Amino acid sequence: MNRYLIEVPHDRTTNACVRAAELFLRTGSHFLTHADWGCKDGEHMAWLVVEVDSKEEARNIIPPEMRAAARIVALNSFTMAQVDELRQLHAAHSPPAR
Repeated sequence: MNRYLIEVPHDRTTNACVRAAELFLRTGSHFLTHADWGCKDGEHMAWLVVEVDSKEEARNIIPPEMRAAARIVALNSFTMAQVDELRQLHAAHSPPAR
């Protein structure tokens, strides 16, 4: 399984916040009922981290009326060896310093 960050924005109005939260909670989906929200801090979004097989499966978790605005990001972590490989890859593709 892969890990994905799902970010679902909504309008800054009180009605939009309430509607988004209710929509998530009413689905009964474990994923949606455990979303994290930024509304109280002025960030009108919900965030979820899910483990599913594909981006499409992650997108299908989101209520249909909110899918178009959602952003899905595949997550990964790095070991120190992978960081070294990443550095070498970027160095090979970077233009020479002037």
